[in-house]
Amino acid sequence: MGENRHRHTVWMDDAVWDQVESHYQKDNCSTKNEYIEKAIQFYSGYLDAERADEYLPRVLSDILDGKLGALGKRMGHLLFKLAVEENLMGNLVAAGMEVDLDTLRKTRVRCVKEVRETNGEIDMDDALAYQKGVEEWRG
Repeated sequence: MGENRHRHTVWMDDAVWDQVESHYQKDNCSTKNEYIEKAIQFYSGYLDAERADEYLPRVLSDILDGKLGALGKRMGHLLFKLAVEENLMGNLVAAGMEVDLDTLRKTRVRCVKEVRETNGEIDMDDALAYQKGVEEWRG
């Protein structure tokens, strides 16, 4: 805890405390104290309208940091799972095919080019059509 922190006793209705308990984790707060502190700072900022230009950017920054942090964590988890599945698929395909390293390199170059040109809008139908020599695929 910080050096300027001290214990204070605060009385409140049970209904208000229930709101604290039900909302503090939704606000990405690790403790109820953190939630209450943020709520008091928010309301104080609201009352002190003349310093709202100092207060609101900090509050918005805190909110965005919490939301984007959670999103980044989720995306990282999903990307990890996707990489594991792709690795598994690549190993299974490689085990069942006889492809020389030169063909592999050429295919990788072509795939990188296609993904860049289409922003990743490539699907299995497109890949199959290319491998079968079909000029234009109508799936």
